[in-house]
Amino acid sequence: MDLTKRTIDKLFTEADIRINGNRPWDIRIHNENFYDSVLIGGSLAFGETYMAGWWDSDKLDELVARLFSNKITEKVRLTSADILLFIRATFGNPWRKKNAFKVGRRHYDLGNDLFKRMLDKRMIYTCGYWNGNPPAGGLDEAQEAKFDLVCRKLNLKVGQEILDIGCGWGSFAKFAAETYGVRVVGITISKEQVKMGRELCEGLPVEFRLEDYRDTKGTFDHIVSLGMFEHVGYKNYRTYMKVAHDHLKDDGLFLLHTIGGTVSKIHTDPWINKYIFPAGMIPSIAQIGKAIEGIFVMEDWHSFGADYDKTLMAWFENFDRNWGEISAKYGETFYRMWKFYLLSCAGSFRARNNQLWQIVLSKEGIHGGYHSIR
Repeated sequence: MDLTKRTIDKLFTEADIRINGNRPWDIRIHNENFYDSVLIGGSLAFGETYMAGWWDSDKLDELVARLFSNKITEKVRLTSADILLFIRATFGNPWRKKNAFKVGRRHYDLGNDLFKRMLDKRMIYTCGYWNGNPPAGGLDEAQEAKFDLVCRKLNLKVGQEILDIGCGWGSFAKFAAETYGVRVVGITISKEQVKMGRELCEGLPVEFRLEDYRDTKGTFDHIVSLGMFEHVGYKNYRTYMKVAHDHLKDDGLFLLHTIGGTVSKIHTDPWINKYIFPAGMIPSIAQIGKAIEGIFVMEDWHSFGADYDKTLMAWFENFDRNWGEISAKYGETFYRMWKFYLLSCAGSFRARNNQLWQIVLSKEGIHGGYHSIR
């Protein structure tokens, strides 16, 4: 066994993963070039070699969870892709307004047919709430429980106007309008989401705007942002909070629902950046705290990241079950790419490497205190 192969084998062994083993989470190598490629290219090469069919695992999600749980990624040296992303994030600003619609074109405009076959019946592309009272029995219930949780945290009243930053296909807007009698303005950077959202919300007091959050107009009773903050970028975190502050009424609440990281970083994983979310970035507690300091009062911080593992696994089950209906359009490489995306993310949440937070913010603090809702 050469040095490169021994090095990779040692890293896998530390995570209780056997090369060509027979346990579900073991890795099966089909191309011997895998070892050199991954040692040089890190996480980018790990994902790309999977896409190319150089390796497989029956339980990819569990394999990745074991890698994160044993901090294997921290033992691999920085690659040229990591360094390039660091330089761009440090000396440039990939999150400038002129780049805002890039992620819409690259990810959310892939095709509504894909997301219809992956998501729940309401087309909700954020973490579900599985452990409410009572616990959710499936994906549809978990997603509706999440929306109801958001509405209760904001104490929505009939006739109020809500701003939904990063509204997706209008799933929250539709739920809130139908269930709580509010009016909603939703903004998104995806043309496909606006098109489908308007169809789904026809006849309801819901307005869709294809625009960047920095161009929003109006003042609102409450603001929600569900799964959008991951696209803002650390150089714009404070700007984002100022925008929300400026558009929120003095007695309103801002609910931020975001994936969170355990340490502060200024760029995302190279494979995720290249194939899934260009210039995506997961904020830390410290980065969010710095962004809201002097702008908002933090009323409530709710963490339920383990629920994202269940959500991602449910998405993959739907995607895999319905793949035959869209396989001719997307092809085998896309299937392996999307599978790697969903299952590796599930593994990351399972290892508690990533978190999911709902944060309730007010402008001046709630008189008498905010009563946490779960």
